[in-house]
Amino acid sequence: MTVRELDAAGIHDPALRAAYARCRGLNAHHGKTYFLATRLLPVDRRAAVHALYGFARLADDIVDELDSGATPGERARALLALEAQLKAGLRENTATEPVIRALADTARRYGIDHRHFADFLTSMRSDLTVEGYASYEDLGRYMHGSAAVIGLQMLPVLGTVAPGGEAAVHAAALGVAFQLTNFLRDVGEDLDRGRLYLPADLLAAYGTDRERFEWSRRTGARDARITDVLRAAAAHNRAVYRSALPGIAMLVPASRPCIRTAFVLYSGILDAIESDGYAAVHRRAVVPRRRRAAVALDGLVRAVAARTVGRRRKTDGTEDLGFGRHRPRVSGTAAVREGAV
Repeated sequence: MTVRELDAAGIHDPALRAAYARCRGLNAHHGKTYFLATRLLPVDRRAAVHALYGFARLADDIVDELDSGATPGERARALLALEAQLKAGLRENTATEPVIRALADTARRYGIDHRHFADFLTSMRSDLTVEGYASYEDLGRYMHGSAAVIGLQMLPVLGTVAPGGEAAVHAAALGVAFQLTNFLRDVGEDLDRGRLYLPADLLAAYGTDRERFEWSRRTGARDARITDVLRAAAAHNRAVYRSALPGIAMLVPASRPCIRTAFVLYSGILDAIESDGYAAVHRRAVVPRRRRAAVALDGLVRAVAARTVGRRRKTDGTEDLGFGRHRPRVSGTAAVREGAV
């Protein structure tokens, strides 16, 4: 499958193929839900998504890997080294880190704004020193770099049928929705790292605080106030999913099954957290395998249908313009006359 993806994407340089394969391996190993959804994309677009995931994973591991034993200073220096590699790759195509080589190639192929990567690293650096947030407004500034820009990076790869600015609003919202779900699912593990991504004013609204969360994690004891906080956070998360939902229809048809599947699976984690009694401080909620399989099968059916329609368009004399609209094919001289090239 890797060879097929690389061939379809037109990636032929052996070193670059190895770099993309490295990214795909990271996605397959760490991003189970994300990787499953990625396989529903047209084969020529998958390598780019693997590269974007690989970069995010590389930075996240520097910041969050509990078993590395690295000090905050060592992590900060590792992020600076990664940023130097990023600049070398994006500006000069001289990066030696394989994941950065693949990322830089993807950025060039799809015209991805380099600021999205810089904003992402800014948020990663804040994780080395910031342990909590006062409000959703404060958290939102962090999530612009850590989550919203992921959706914005993905948008040129996925393609749209709507104006880019309109689609970007929903793409950014979906990135935020996914991360809010991660925060809820991983609240216990984040406490082990010394962080809490639930805003302090939300905790205060239900008569509790960070110390109570840490006590619950440490002792295994439950507290109704903590349950109320997690329930309220889940309701807020669902509202963000609702704001992101219209963006799926703004994607080109071939990309919709992938994002719809990710949407259903990630939002389903909230259902799993609810079914588990909001015990996320103590254990990670998991979407049942049968549910994951059913969603994946539905996505596969939709993906096959979208590709069938796409093939019909190619045979009836239309072409995809990249942002999702279609027009009749014309010869080279006619294309010049009509302003098509």
